[in-house]
Amino acid sequence: MNKVMEPTPQEIKDKRIYAEWGLTDEEYSLISEKILNRLPNYTETGLFSVMWSEHCSYKNSKPVLRKFPTEGEHVLQGPGEGAGIVDIGDGQAVVFKAESHNHPSAVEPYEGAATGVGGIIRDIFSMGARPVAMLNSLRFGELDNDRTKYLFEEVVAGIGGYGNCIGIPTVGGEIQFDDVYEKNPLVNAMCVGLIDHKDIQKGQAKGIGNSIMYVGAKTGRDGIHGATFSSEEFVEGEDQQRSAVQVGDPLLEKLLMDACLELILEHNDILVGIQDMGAAGLVSSSSEMASKAGSGLKLYLDDVPQRETNMTPYEMMLSESQERMLLCIKQGEEQQVIDLFEKYELDAVNIGVVTDDGMYRLFHHDIEVANLPVDALAEDAPTYYKEYKEPARIAEFAQLENFIPTITDASETLVNLLKQPTIASKKMVYETFDSQVRTNTVVGPGSDAAVIRVRGTNKALAMTMDCNSRYLYLNPEIGGQIAVSEAARNIVASGGKPLAITDCLNFGSPDKPEGFWELWTAADGISEACRTLETPVISGNVSLYNETNGQSVYPTPVIGMVGLIEDVAHITTQNFTTAGDLIYVVGQTGADFNGSEIQKMQAGKIEGRLMNFDLTTEKANQDFVLAAIQAGLVASAHDCSEGGLAVAITESAFGNQFGVDVTVDVTKEELFAETQSRFILSVSPADQAAFEALAGDKVAHVGQVTETGKLMIAAKDAVIELETSKVKQVWEDALSCLLK
Repeated sequence: MNKVMEPTPQEIKDKRIYAEWGLTDEEYSLISEKILNRLPNYTETGLFSVMWSEHCSYKNSKPVLRKFPTEGEHVLQGPGEGAGIVDIGDGQAVVFKAESHNHPSAVEPYEGAATGVGGIIRDIFSMGARPVAMLNSLRFGELDNDRTKYLFEEVVAGIGGYGNCIGIPTVGGEIQFDDVYEKNPLVNAMCVGLIDHKDIQKGQAKGIGNSIMYVGAKTGRDGIHGATFSSEEFVEGEDQQRSAVQVGDPLLEKLLMDACLELILEHNDILVGIQDMGAAGLVSSSSEMASKAGSGLKLYLDDVPQRETNMTPYEMMLSESQERMLLCIKQGEEQQVIDLFEKYELDAVNIGVVTDDGMYRLFHHDIEVANLPVDALAEDAPTYYKEYKEPARIAEFAQLENFIPTITDASETLVNLLKQPTIASKKMVYETFDSQVRTNTVVGPGSDAAVIRVRGTNKALAMTMDCNSRYLYLNPEIGGQIAVSEAARNIVASGGKPLAITDCLNFGSPDKPEGFWELWTAADGISEACRTLETPVISGNVSLYNETNGQSVYPTPVIGMVGLIEDVAHITTQNFTTAGDLIYVVGQTGADFNGSEIQKMQAGKIEGRLMNFDLTTEKANQDFVLAAIQAGLVASAHDCSEGGLAVAITESAFGNQFGVDVTVDVTKEELFAETQSRFILSVSPADQAAFEALAGDKVAHVGQVTETGKLMIAAKDAVIELETSKVKQVWEDALSCLLK
């Protein structure tokens, strides 16, 4: 066979080959002088380079993540496993997590998005849960150039292509457009699963002599250094590392999921641990499983199923080929696993054994090619306390006069806002996703939150993904509070009690003090909101270095949230349901335009001080709305967000093409203000007295739903008059027009 000569340990040191893989001089010295007391060979250096990348080790973000509240009375599993788990009563739990696949999607948008979906699904079923829903949060540049249109169309196709094939409904999400994402789109996927408490699994390799089994697809050369690739910023013109992007096969994943769930549910007595081979592939799954159990491992790489010839240990360990899982199985029971996976036409191979010495040893062609302390890979990456400093823009913004929009024709302003791609209907996107497969979807894409019924019970789950990154650009701390609060508002508007969050922390380079300051302060805001709203952080991921040629994306910590609807009778959507119903606004409106959709539309940029925001008011308004829904007093509920009151009222009318007759005590400009903590509710006249008694001073009765099909919204100094059907058509067609 043609053996390519790998550089010797001395050459790796002398030529600084380790630096090309993302290790610093200090890290390399730590490995060679403190941990190993010798120079690492080629394979060992590769193992450290991926396991010590930001993507796997969180070496820059650990101090940030420690801020998050991660415990609560219903939390069964917090951060540290494949996904987080929250109790929903009756011996059942909800399992969920979100992941980013940003860098791969910038390079190969279809496969990048598809394999992002595949990876997050494996995280869920590796816990023993059956995935029941997918959501996504996407960011693109403006749709005024061919490259962005291509990225947008391919990412959407990749999400649909994978999710639809595997038979898990894509039920919700959000898409926003800003020029800062042009070279660096964000593709965040979230998966939600259901589990019985008795079936919860751990990713651990324990029990001396137990077998390490590889199941699923064969290993190829795709995705090598994917974790390192995701821990660096882009420079245009440089090789974009297409080899670091994996290729997915959803039909194979479906077989793998079904086989793993059958193993978990019917052979639980022989299964010790299970983990997805995600970022950094075989090395991360195996070393983390051993480290969590305090054990060691011997792996025999000749036995790893391979689909390419002459693969080296380095390539096998670092490959991120998709649709693979690692199992720890009781000694002597391997044949049961082989037989089960054979039924699904999948490989199941014994590739190693659990040892008691805490060492991680790899053998290839009867030669030991790596011998390292297992914790050195999984636990001992250095933690960096980065310097941080407030960006100059924050002080500059504080000096600016508050933006006030110019409104000559309020009707025209509303129509123009509804055409903005961030506000416009995403129907053309979600219609390409199967949102009804498995028939548990009660509320699909297009309302505040998606809702999935919990079979065999009277309960349902509400789920959403949210983040207004423009607010975080103006003030990361308050913007972080608002991101969590808006997610909770969406859950509450659907009739759910918020349970917990997962997050995708998408930021620029932590090596720049200003970049790290954004991450550090956003985490303060997220943490405070989670404590106030009682929604601990149970899982998530960090995606740093989202910048190209030194231009960072806006700080974008996407919040995925799940809530419990205790009775399906409480399920509420944003659509007005009956002519004659009374319309109420919950919360106060102020002249809050900085960071708003109307500022971007009229000024062409985002600047100024972010609006004042009060978490106590937010919590009080949410508690009231949920209580009113649970008391059966609310016909529809919609959170008031991008575009303000006029947009929220109009969106509520679209679903059933009603008219409205509304008079609000605000100026024509304030119709489009984005003051937080507000909802639009509709209430049957029969429930008016009970509703207003419960509401106190939290609400203002502003009008009613009509059969006219005309939108009549009067401010103090202007009136909007439009036909619901015509405006809805403009709103629904806006994205397709931009793409043409």
